[in-house]
Amino acid sequence: MRAPAPGGALVSTVEVTAATVQRGDIIQLGCQACRVRDLFQLPHGAKQLVFESGELLAIHARTRLTALRPLRRR
Repeated sequence: MRAPAPGGALVSTVEVTAATVQRGDIIQLGCQACRVRDLFQLPHGAKQLVFESGELLAIHARTRLTALRPLRRR
């Protein structure tokens, strides 16, 4: 699904796992939307996400989250 995000950018709703999450993905946690600034590989396929707010989230290899992914212009 494609939808305009605040600010006019087009985004796509995607399901992400530790293997597919990318920098720039926007993940809704509770009532707060968090943009992934950086990520680090952890043992057993897990990843640690660093959000622009400075908060951290470690996700297991089988964790599934819904994220908004900004579409790149061609």
